[in-house]
Amino acid sequence: MSVGGQKAQWEQGFADTLTAAIRGKAKPVGSLGRLEELALQIGLVTRKPKPVLGAAEVLVFAGDHGLTAEGVTAYPSAVTREIAKLVLAGTAGINICARAAGAGVVLVDAGMIEALPPHASLIDRRIGRGTRNARREPAMTLEECAGALEEGHGLDAYLDEKNAGIVVFGEIGIGNTSAAALVGHVLTGIDLATLVGPGAGLDPAGVAHKLRVLSETVERAAIAIDDPRSRALEALRQFAGFEMVMMVGAMMAAAEARRIVIVDGFIVTAAALAALALAPAARSNFVFAHCSAEPGHRALLDHIGAKPLFDLQMRLGEGTGAALAIPLVRAAELMLREMADLPGQHPK
Repeated sequence: MSVGGQKAQWEQGFADTLTAAIRGKAKPVGSLGRLEELALQIGLVTRKPKPVLGAAEVLVFAGDHGLTAEGVTAYPSAVTREIAKLVLAGTAGINICARAAGAGVVLVDAGMIEALPPHASLIDRRIGRGTRNARREPAMTLEECAGALEEGHGLDAYLDEKNAGIVVFGEIGIGNTSAAALVGHVLTGIDLATLVGPGAGLDPAGVAHKLRVLSETVERAAIAIDDPRSRALEALRQFAGFEMVMMVGAMMAAAEARRIVIVDGFIVTAAALAALALAPAARSNFVFAHCSAEPGHRALLDHIGAKPLFDLQMRLGEGTGAALAIPLVRAAELMLREMADLPGQHPK
């Protein structure tokens, strides 16, 4: 038998053993519903029947977008930095949700227009002072895109230091729902009209204007690449923010390190699409936390075939929805490790 065949045989045997262990817990078979599916996923990712995931960490990536010059947002780019300051102060929405879930929070400056002073909860990985206006030219150069991916991959060393087996990815970046819609459209073929929504608060006229601008942006880029990996890289270069590209690199690295990756809303899901195009095996690590109220999110989730854990009509971003999924991941972890078995009963 080939090495690949031996690996597949071992994996199937381990999956069968893990499934039997979950069925044999002190409960009616299937009575914990999606939690049992989550437990199986955690066991398969860690390759341990009694996993110890360690700490939970939230990485909030911040970056500004040149496309905001086209009037596609309800707020100016300066708001990105103001929200980032609140994250560092511990008073932003993500700080509240992370505290409730027992997780740490760190802000990664991937490319805001104006840098922040040094702070204990700030990781400075700035690629540039925001991206270029994607309606007029590519958002970033090939070198900048590659640099953002590399910097994101390198952040896994921070997760090692924190002994973090659970990672939440969040974002801050005025204009990044436009970037996410563009990336999502190119990678899935879903109509822009389905993916373009109000973002941080556009009225119907604003949404219509946003759709026109993004349609022109797609025409300007004229991406005609069939290879999924190359297409993803070009979509990121043409449309994404530095925070999105850096997140893609960090997602890929976290999956390689067998961490549980909790995916937040619309923007993070668009980044996850790109990560999966570049590293399809990462799919087994991804837990999709919730369905955002941003209209296009459901379409992206359906395309991936993802079943979010809950739907609370949230649309703040920052990783808030994903942070609230941490207790569910913890419960599934502890079910594998600490829940009693029914003596002598392991239903098949």
